[in-house]
Amino acid sequence: MSADYTAGLPGKRMGAGVLFTDGQGRALIVEPVYKPDWEIPGGTVEAGESPYAAAVREVEEELGLVVRPGRLLVTDWVPPRPDRTDGLMTVFDGGVLAADQVARIRLPAGELRGWAWCTEAEAAGRLSALLARRLSAAVEAQAAGTAVYLENGFPAA
Repeated sequence: MSADYTAGLPGKRMGAGVLFTDGQGRALIVEPVYKPDWEIPGGTVEAGESPYAAAVREVEEELGLVVRPGRLLVTDWVPPRPDRTDGLMTVFDGGVLAADQVARIRLPAGELRGWAWCTEAEAAGRLSALLARRLSAAVEAQAAGTAVYLENGFPAA
């Protein structure tokens, strides 16, 4: 029996997020306690976990909501930086959160300090530039009924 040749191939960091909107078209973003920039709800895809399963798990951990997101909106390849390896980041469609779902949002005290509904312009003032581009692409893909591929938050083609 031969060894698995894929074990020696490069690995990539992966993340999965969910775009939730309200009835006014604003996006839900969260404020981590451990960094200055806000985020889209979501997080790291763990070893052996699919991006979709990670999105479901992270939303439950971060917001206390059990949801089944819809289709994939964004795949974003992020190049390496001195402090991070390259990665693939995904954003799924969480749709419009109903009032009863919003009322059930519970944040983990050690991880998130707050959440907010934001327009794209408001979110751009709270998110990193990269994440603001990704959020805008997700909002556009959601409205158009499409999915997009990005590199560092920019359309690749």
